[in-house]
Order: sequence, then structure tokens, then C-alpha cells
Amino acid sequence: MVMITQAQCQAMDAADQTGRRSLFDLPPDTIYLDGGSLGAMPAGVPGRMKVALEEEWAHGITRSWNDAGWYFAPQRAGAQIARLLGVDGDEVIVADSTSVNLFKVLMAALRMKRDRTVVVAEKSNFPTNAYIAESACRLMGAEIRWVDAENAAEAIDADVAVVSLVHVNYRTSRRHDLGAITRRAREVGALTIWDLCHSVGVMPLDLNRHGVDFAIGCGYKYLNGGPGAPAHVFVARRHLSALDQPLTGWHGHAKPFDFSEKYRPHPGIEQMLVGTAPQLGVLALEEALKVYDGTNLDAIRAKSLGLSELFIALVDQELDGLGFTVGSPRNPDERGSHISLVHDQAHAVTQAMIARKIVNGFRTPDMLRFGLAPLYTRYIDIWNTVAALKAIVREGAWDTPEFKIRKVVS
Repeated sequence: MVMITQAQCQAMDAADQTGRRSLFDLPPDTIYLDGGSLGAMPAGVPGRMKVALEEEWAHGITRSWNDAGWYFAPQRAGAQIARLLGVDGDEVIVADSTSVNLFKVLMAALRMKRDRTVVVAEKSNFPTNAYIAESACRLMGAEIRWVDAENAAEAIDADVAVVSLVHVNYRTSRRHDLGAITRRAREVGALTIWDLCHSVGVMPLDLNRHGVDFAIGCGYKYLNGGPGAPAHVFVARRHLSALDQPLTGWHGHAKPFDFSEKYRPHPGIEQMLVGTAPQLGVLALEEALKVYDGTNLDAIRAKSLGLSELFIALVDQELDGLGFTVGSPRNPDERGSHISLVHDQAHAVTQAMIARKIVNGFRTPDMLRFGLAPLYTRYIDIWNTVAALKAIVREGAWDTPEFKIRKVVS
């Protein structure tokens, strides 16, 4: 086996045409590999927020809804995200959280398929999706057909109203074949909802080409919108005229400032809005999305896979016998943009890594998760991360009381 060297990793960085690290404000002494949890801050965001706070809010006050263009920021940010989803700009809007958006589209989809009673969902994925699915099904008198990732397509038959799946598993990084599953759903007349929280921004998605019906996604992971950034929702244009989403707030009204007593939905994607947008969060996200201007999603995906292939190869080369196993698919076609390692001391090892200023995530009970953000993660970061893992376990540096304490967020 040909050994990978540090110099080779440095050469890969020198040849990289995809990274845009200079557009981010990253601490110079830290390796940040948790972008699949909270993206790094784009360098342009503080300046935009300064203007929003000190000029638009402080001096423009309510005039800024019009004069500073605040009111249409959810539409503008949605149009920026639409390019990353492979859909038209007026089919996506920034609104609420992923949980709220999932509830809206799942209820709407079930109302469109009242003659069917089954929702296909995956219980092993992110818990919120299961909670929301169970709640929506109780309200609509539907039932959930729980599936494993391996048999999702096989579970889709003529009884199914909606297929609601997470594209990339938040723990393992296992990636569904979005095209094949959507195609199967269409064959039997079922609607599809895709949760793209761990895939938007790091791979081509081409939702319209595949015929996806609905999708939701996160604003603060690979889109770098900041803590608690608002989410986004996609509704295929063909469904907008018949949509009946349950949260009929005034911002989803066709004429919100007429203050009509009777609800009349907006004919466009705006009907997915509910109340007043978290305006500062939307403005921060809108600015953050500029780092994607002029990018090529195929190139971003290629770098993502290059980083993860290097990571797996270095784990095999350097960590043999130290208790680590790769918890993500080795087949790159089945993998998202993070790599998970299984270790029986995963939490303590993660804390030891953070103490060395290498930030990765932990997912209970035994996974270290490394989010690889192609716009700012470097190949040399992967080399240094694996070297630190090797040193921490060999030296027993994880085995201290402070590293075994579970914090509130962990």
C-alpha cells in the first residue's frame, strides 16, 4: 500500500480551485470540522449586520421594511438557495425552522392525498422528523410505515400517500438515492418530501429534474447562516395552486396588509410564510449565501468526496488497532459530506480534540462526526485531525474526568 504523506495533503491544497477559505472568518489556530452542525461565519456577515443594526434598524426603523428591502428578504434568500437545489427562484422561500416547515409540507401533502393513509418514514434518522411525522399522522388519521435506509424504496406501494425521508443521515452520512426513490414514489402516485439539512450546499440536488414535490432545509449548517438561522422550504410549482398548508398566518395571505378577516392564501411560494420573519437572521443568511456566488456544485461535491476519501484512507493507514471503525459508507456514492468514526470513548476523545483546538462533533452513544465543508475545509486539516486522533488515543489523553463530563450541548 502506498503511504499518504503530509506533503501530498499540502500539494492537494495548493491545487485546490474550489475552496474559498478567504471568504470566511475562521480562528487561525483552530481546525473546524463541525460545519455540518454550525457553519463557519462568512467574513461579510458582520459588516452587513452592522448596517442592519446601526442604520436600517436604528435610523430607518419601520421605514426599512420598504426602504431597505426587508420585507422581501425571505424571497431573495430563497432565490439564492433555489440555485443550490436545482429549482426556480420562486419555488423556495426562507421561513421558520426545518421542524415547522416539515409540519407544513407533510400536512399539506396528506391533505392532497386524502384517499391514502400511509406515510413512509425512517425512524433511525433525525428524531424531530419522527416526532413531526407522528403528530401529523395523528391529526390526519394516517399511519407511518417505518423503514430502514436499505429498504425504503421497497416499502413504497399504492397505499402510500407521502414518502418523507432525510437525504443524508445525520449520524452515519449514509445518503439515499434521491432520484431512484422519487422515481419510485411517482410510479405509484405518492408525494415526496426530502429533508436536505445535511446535503444542501455540498452537492448537486436537481430537485426539479427528479420531480421532487417538497423539500426542507437548514440555514445554519453548510449554508453558514449563523446560529438558529431560518430554514427554507421548496414547493414544486405544480402544487402551489392546490396547496393547503395548516399554519395560515398573515404573512401567507394574498394581501397581508389588507388585514382581511378571511384567509386567502398567496398564490405563490409566499403562502408558506406564517408570521413576521426573524429579520436579522434572514439578512445574515442572505449575506452568508454570497459565498456561493459563482460556485460549481459538481466541483464542490468532488472536493467533498476528495476530503472524505482522504479521511478514510488516513484512518485505515494511521488508526489501525486504536479502536476506531469507519461509521460512514465507504462507497462514495452512498455518502454525504461528513465522516463518522465509531469509538467506545467517542465523547471523551471529542472533548480531548476540542481541547487541542480541533473541533468535531459527537453523536451519542459512540460516534465522532467530522463535517467536511468544501468551501473552507483543507486537505491538511484532515491530515492534522487524524494525527491528533492517533496521539490522543495512544497517549490516553482522553482519559481524564473533565473530558468525560457531558455538557448540555454535546
